Amino acid sequence: MRTRKIGSLEVSVVGLGCNNFGGRLDADKSADVVYAALDNGITFFDTADIYGGTKSEEFLGEALGKRRDDVVLATKFGMQVDKERRGAKPDYVHRALEDSLRRLQTDRVDLYILHAPDPDTPIADTLEALDACVTAGKVREIGCSNFSAAQMREAAAAVRDGAARFVCVQNEYSLVQREPEREVLAECRRLAMAFVPYFPLASGLLTGKYKRGEAPPAGTRLSGMPAERIAALDEKLVVVERLTANARQSGHTILELAVCWLLSHDEVASVIAGATSRAQVESNAAAGEWILGEAERREVDALATPVA
Repeated sequence: MRTRKIGSLEVSVVGLGCNNFGGRLDADKSADVVYAALDNGITFFDTADIYGGTKSEEFLGEALGKRRDDVVLATKFGMQVDKERRGAKPDYVHRALEDSLRRLQTDRVDLYILHAPDPDTPIADTLEALDACVTAGKVREIGCSNFSAAQMREAAAAVRDGAARFVCVQNEYSLVQREPEREVLAECRRLAMAFVPYFPLASGLLTGKYKRGEAPPAGTRLSGMPAERIAALDEKLVVVERLTANARQSGHTILELAVCWLLSHDEVASVIAGATSRAQVESNAAAGEWILGEAERREVDALATPVA
């Protein structure tokens, strides 16, 4: 599989999002998904301390085992684990990291990401604590998530000379949610930061499994959603229908189009897609092989949800 850079890290252009581990998937099924990812050339694994009530990190660490050194391991901190474990104050940065290292069964995190801005903590204080983690050899690179362009600029300005800085931002981005095109992607170019999109398949809307006017298939992420919320998705599903037809003309699926369109943006380093089965992993990995041409991308841009 092709690779791109996040700071000094070389990552596969399709990564594995591990948010299903510990929730929709037990330890054995999580391990099956991890093995499938490794078999298909995926080397970038993304989790967080809150996923699966901390079980995601445990299941991922156990499954990787002796293959730990073969992958780039990313985890996140800062969202509320419980009443005591949350935020980005310096003391908690260190505590959260130690907890994640233990659960992941490793001595370092390759990419440690602040999951969301903490309005109660100056970003300079958080960065200083993260730099100490890098200096101690427990973290290789640091990143942020759910940051606006203004917050990215604030963080960049707060970095001391020679200290660790955010090398990536992880925000929601897909063919039906294009908000990062307003400011964040441009800020990534200015600050030389990589962009890592989450929800690249829009919680399954861009897989073709949901149809306008039909109930979601049993067992899917949207199957338990109230009827009024399902109906509210019709506007997005109209877009999905247009994109599905476009993909078919090229002999591809809507899922493949969703992934390769994201990768057509130079700022995007890796598309982290979740999976609950080996088949889904294989589909996600294969999607990274299609390289979208400039003319094709302009055509897709016109069919996708307009930039907010």
